[in-house]
Amino acid sequence: MASKDVNQVAKETATDSKSVAPAKKEKPRLQAFYEKTVVPALEKELGYKNINQVPRIEKIVVNAGLGDVKDNAKSFNMAVDELGLITGQKPLVTTAKKAVANFKLREGMKIGAKITLRGEKMWEFLDRLISVALPRVRDFRGISPKSFDGKGNYSMGIKEQLVFPEIDYDKIEKVRGFDVCIVTTANTDSEAKALLDQLGMPFKKA
Repeated sequence: MASKDVNQVAKETATDSKSVAPAKKEKPRLQAFYEKTVVPALEKELGYKNINQVPRIEKIVVNAGLGDVKDNAKSFNMAVDELGLITGQKPLVTTAKKAVANFKLREGMKIGAKITLRGEKMWEFLDRLISVALPRVRDFRGISPKSFDGKGNYSMGIKEQLVFPEIDYDKIEKVRGFDVCIVTTANTDSEAKALLDQLGMPFKKA
């Protein structure tokens, strides 16, 4: 009888645990801001009749050329690891597609690193870029509003990885930069700029 009671209790406990829904994970801060504030603001500003017309960030591509340390495996790996710390995602090592004798470059040689961010990691990186990293740039006066590609995408260069707090100055081997490309679904550069403006991107004033 006792064993039966124990089994019954076990079943009831299992049933209760199934009925408790797992805690819902909160969206990244900037993503929530985009959905609640930016979307309605752009609808009004640009006169969209359908919410699906509102431009959004599709992906962010971070790319670093590391040709100067292509022959030094330790330095190369250190630079790749730093990009991983900054983006929160493991970088993809890029290789030379063809040999170039003048640059002592062999086909297949490691020459850089690339990360494509989507979803939550994309929003978290963009938030840190806007809120933390750019304000730490020395003598920062804003980013250029002229770096759009004509198709609604924006590219910019970061000169020092140190503007990201994930990087410890005492542990780096060399100050390095990298490129950031923000890919949007906007049809025009003006729509893309309106999107980035609403998200808080600090463009230089005309």
